[in-house]
Amino acid sequence: MASVVTGAFGYIGKYIARHLLQLGEQVQTITTHPDKPNPFGDAVKAFPYNFARPHELTASLRGASTLYNTYWIRFEYGGATFRQAVQNTSTLFDCAKKAGIQKIVHISVTHASPESYLPYYKGKGLQEIALVNSGVPYSIVSPTLVFGKEDILVNNIAWLIRRFPVFPIFGSGSYMVQPLYVEDLAAIAVASAKEQRSTTLDAIGPEVYTFRDFVRLIAWKIKPKVRLIHVPPTIGLALGRLIGLAVRDIILTRGELRGLMDNLLTSDQSPNGTTRFSEWLESSKNGLGRAYSSELGRHFRGSLH
Repeated sequence: MASVVTGAFGYIGKYIARHLLQLGEQVQTITTHPDKPNPFGDAVKAFPYNFARPHELTASLRGASTLYNTYWIRFEYGGATFRQAVQNTSTLFDCAKKAGIQKIVHISVTHASPESYLPYYKGKGLQEIALVNSGVPYSIVSPTLVFGKEDILVNNIAWLIRRFPVFPIFGSGSYMVQPLYVEDLAAIAVASAKEQRSTTLDAIGPEVYTFRDFVRLIAWKIKPKVRLIHVPPTIGLALGRLIGLAVRDIILTRGELRGLMDNLLTSDQSPNGTTRFSEWLESSKNGLGRAYSSELGRHFRGSLH
């Protein structure tokens, strides 16, 4: 039977779809703009989300056995809200049940909680509750910091390093990150679909860095002479807003910084990703950060997933 991957024209969804195709499985996707250029050609058929028309959404899911859900928003913008994204997710899960989906693999984030004071993590926690309450067997896969060719955060750190003589480290920089390669995340997600019981697991890479050392490693590979300076978070966010105005984007939100500084992109679980960020960086350093990656351009001015 086929699998449905939300956002297969985007970032994480594309790697999940690619992994499934490599395994010989049939794949279709649900996307905001099904007419967007299809990187898979005729191999992946696209359908619209149709949250406002649940019967049509149900029809596009019917006949598939597994739903891989990556649907979410990074921040609120242009009328898109976390509350609406949670409601849309609940609609998607309800439609999946009506369509006879046998397993839902949901991509969440480490430390998601409906009690979180950070809207992103709270919304992710509410998504998980909607999934558990759907009655469909599930796997919740919660990655840390996902990196890869199309990643925005790591690419734009490199972009800033290439273009400015200094790079700001917010506060002490001693908070931790555990980067996970996007292809490893795809493999973990697909493997979790084979579990007979419902499961919840984190997806984390084999290396742990302080944020300061993480940035230092990137700088060492692409521009060793850049100066890393420690700044108060409020100053760093203000600098980010100024640069954001210049590139017409939102570089970093206060909530994202708070989550980073609260060590939410970490896990106590043993690593289940195998790709080392340091090795990927070595092989990718020449192209990394050559062009700016716009969140607004990718998801809001163009299409969300």
